[in-house]
Formats: sequence, C-alpha cells, structure tokens
Amino acid sequence: MAPLPAGIRFIVSFSRDQWYRAFIFALTYLLYASFHLSRKPISIVKGELHKHCTSGDGAGPRPSHQSDSAGLAAPHQLRDNGSACGWAPFDKDNYQQLLGALDYAFLCAYAVGMYLSGILGERLPIRYYLTFGMLASGAFTALFGLGYFYDIHSLGFYVVTQVINGLVQTTGWPSVVTCLGNWFGKGRRGLIMGVWNSHTSVGNILGSLIAGYWVSSCWGLSFVVPGAIVATMGIVCFLFLIEHPKDIRCTSTLTTHPKAYENGTNRFRLQKPTSHNEKSRPLDSFQDPEMQCLLLSHGKTPIHPSHVVVLPGDSGHCTAAISFTGALRIPGVIEFSLCLLFAKLVSYTFLFWLPLYITSVDHLDAQRAGELSTLFDVGGLFGGILAGVISDRLEKRASTCGLMLLLAAPTLYVFSAVSRMGLEATVAMLLLSGALVSGPYALITTAVSADLGTHKSLKGNSHALSTVTAIIDGTGSVGAALGPLLAGLLSPSGWSNVFYMLMFADACALLFLVRLIHKELSCPGPVAGNQAPLKEH
Repeated sequence: MAPLPAGIRFIVSFSRDQWYRAFIFALTYLLYASFHLSRKPISIVKGELHKHCTSGDGAGPRPSHQSDSAGLAAPHQLRDNGSACGWAPFDKDNYQQLLGALDYAFLCAYAVGMYLSGILGERLPIRYYLTFGMLASGAFTALFGLGYFYDIHSLGFYVVTQVINGLVQTTGWPSVVTCLGNWFGKGRRGLIMGVWNSHTSVGNILGSLIAGYWVSSCWGLSFVVPGAIVATMGIVCFLFLIEHPKDIRCTSTLTTHPKAYENGTNRFRLQKPTSHNEKSRPLDSFQDPEMQCLLLSHGKTPIHPSHVVVLPGDSGHCTAAISFTGALRIPGVIEFSLCLLFAKLVSYTFLFWLPLYITSVDHLDAQRAGELSTLFDVGGLFGGILAGVISDRLEKRASTCGLMLLLAAPTLYVFSAVSRMGLEATVAMLLLSGALVSGPYALITTAVSADLGTHKSLKGNSHALSTVTAIIDGTGSVGAALGPLLAGLLSPSGWSNVFYMLMFADACALLFLVRLIHKELSCPGPVAGNQAPLKEH
C-alpha cells in the first residue's frame, strides 16, 4: 500500500470537531471584517467631499449622465473665492462640523441600537438575525454612494442613511461574539480572540484600499462596492453559519474531557466515587460553567449511574435569557464598559479622522492618505494579538489593558509632534499608536466580554453572552460617537487640541480600570473571567 501524500496526512490529522471549529472561526472572521470594510469609506471620502484646489483646477469632470441642460448641479462646485471645491453641502467653511455630523449620526445610532441588539440577539436565531443585518447594512452603505450617481446634495439624505446603517450594523457584534463563544471555551481565549479580533484591522485595511481606489475618480463606488460585499457575505452567513456545536453534535471546547458528555438537554459529568464528606457538598460545587462535550452519536459509552451528576443544559427551557439589569450586576461589566467608552473614543477618532489629518499635515491626496492610514490598523492587528497573549499568560485582563493604556498616552503626544517631521516618522508612529490604542479595545470587546458573559456568578446560564457583549460594546460606542464629534469641533482650532483630547480620554480609560487592576494584583486568580468570581478585599 502506497503511503498517503503529505497533504492528505495533514488533513486527516485533524478531527471533525477541529475542522468545524476552524470553519466557524474563519467564517465569523470574514463576516465581521466585511462590516468594518463598509464603515471605512466615509473616512476616505472626506478628503474628496471637501478638498482644497485652486481656481485653475476647475470644478472637475462631471459624471457622463449629468448635463447643464438637465439643471443638475456639478459634483464639484467651485466656491466663489476660488480657494476650495468639493461636493455640496460639504464644500462650505463649516465642512468639518458637517462631516462630523455624519460620523455622529452613524455612531449615535450604533450606540443606542447596540443595547437593543444584544437583547434581541439573545432571543432570536443568530443566523437569521445576522443575515438580516448584513443585507440591510449592504443596502444602506450602497445607498450613500448612490448620492454621487443621482447627484444628491441634501445633508438630510446622507444623515438619515448613516442613522439607519448604524442601527442595522448593531446586529453584527453580539451575534459573532456569541457564536464564537459557543464554539470556543476559556482555554487560550485571549490568544484565540486576539487573533480573531484582527478582523477589525483587516476590514479597515480592505475598506481603505477599496474606497481609495475609486475615491478620486468616482467616490460613489467607494460605498457601492463595499455595500455589495457586505450583502454577499450576508448570503454566505445564511447558507453556512452554524450557531452552536450541539447543532451538529460537535464538542464545544478546545480541550476534550473524555469523562464528560452532553445530550443537548442535560449535561452529564462522570465523578469518582465520593466519600461521605464529599456527598454532603452542595450540587453547585460540582458545576462547571463551561460545557465539556456532547454525547457521542452512537451513544454506546457506558456510564455508571452512581458516577453521574446531572447539570442543566443550554438547549432546554430551564434557563431564561438574562435581563439588562442582571447583566449589569455581573462583577466587572460596568468598569470595563466605562473603560471601553474612552478607549473606543480614541480608536474611532483615528478611524474617522486620520486620513484627513494626514492630508492636512503631509499634504497628500485623498487616495494616498487613505492608504497610509491603514498602517494604524496594521499596528492594531498586532496589538490585539499581543494583548491576548499577555493576558492569557498573566491571567490578568485588566492589568494588561492598563499597561497598554499607560503607554498609549505619551505615544499619542509624541505622535502629534513627530508626525509633522516627515513621512517616515508618520509611518513609525502610526504602527506604534495603532498597537497601543487598539490592544485594550480588542481585548475588552472579545476575551473580556466572553469571560464576563460566562462568569461563575451566572451559575451556568449561557444566555447572557450576547447581552453582556452588547452592554460593553454599546457603552463603548457612546465614546465612539463622541470622539469623531469632538474631533470635528476641535480640529478648526488646531489638530494639537484633538490630540490633547485623545490623551485625556486615554487617561480616563485607565482610571476606570484602577479598581480591577488592584483586585487582580491582590488576588491569585484572574478577575475578569469565569475562572473565579470577583471578591471584595
């Protein structure tokens, strides 16, 4: 018999469960990357909606379908003073406030909708809920770009489109985090979710490149193409997403414990014969908040009745979805939520205003500024993974976030000064700032949210992950809405004021973690996780 090829040996070396887990990891990665891909174009197109040009540049070419006889306004209207041109109504002197209003409209709707989305996501099938959100998000992202082709110059049109898009995009985050939490246990959660959370940076990078390709020639396509991608991924979600491993009789944890089985309704865990003292212990002492594995399909594994402890299962109706106030009472939820508010304020200010800042400081066109801004996301990609690895090794989520926030504040100050010294300095600071700013943000929205959503205080109730995730990310989205708005208000007085605001926000984020950091350093076990509940000292 001929030996198997190396490639086939590699494939068969993985179990069926591992292949399914890898598939869900990759699928949810691509699904949420497409969400971020559709958020990035607005920051790239800002430089085109209002761009500085001389009177000799003219008003720029019109789309072929436009004509003066039709009475349509030119897409690039030259101002009377001949000093600037752009797309009305963003060609006025108050363009920064108007562009900031677009960001604010999207992010406020996103923040408000996130609280509702978590509650709905806990009670609706994830696959249908996420599919609807992606199809709707693709439609409204493309609708913004149609304003170019239909020559729409109404501020209300663009604001309303952003509001609705912000609402429907809230379906994404609670759904994918809940799905991933169902498939992966707490083992190496920081590393796994740190790698997985790089979808944010990958989506931003792809969104920047796609939007930048058309921004100077036909900025409408900068929205239409990403919208089509999100809608297409929504169809993929409907066809392939598996919400829970029990749906196909797979194990739900990375480490399989052969003495634990589950039949989808109740969990059975083998126990060694117990002594009289052990028998007097309450049943809760044997409970493990994390599902171990499912009953094998053939059902032939012998189990001695005296060695079995019956625990409530997830698929039954014995556990109800947690309430909003109940989720707030989980130790650590409020502190991490407020920390994320300020961390996300910093991150989203970079997301929405960085290309315009680079255009102003380095005098690059919109396309090159958009391409250069992707380096911030490249740094964020490595920062999220680094934060996950460190927090897994130390088993201290809050301390890891605090350390990176502490280093981020002086880095932001240096960035504001060094970025004016040339392109090379800008590149270096973009990478470093991206890593330090995005690291805590990535850790809180993934591993910390999953830890708190399966905390021991829930006594095994797994119907809290979506709600907890939505509360944390929804509170963070309030900061995401405030950051770009404040940047729009402060930037006319100088970009240095914007960076002072970012440093202050970073310090506030660190302040809300001080209590948790103190507990982590005082306790031998992790604070923000389901391994040990928080205790007052």
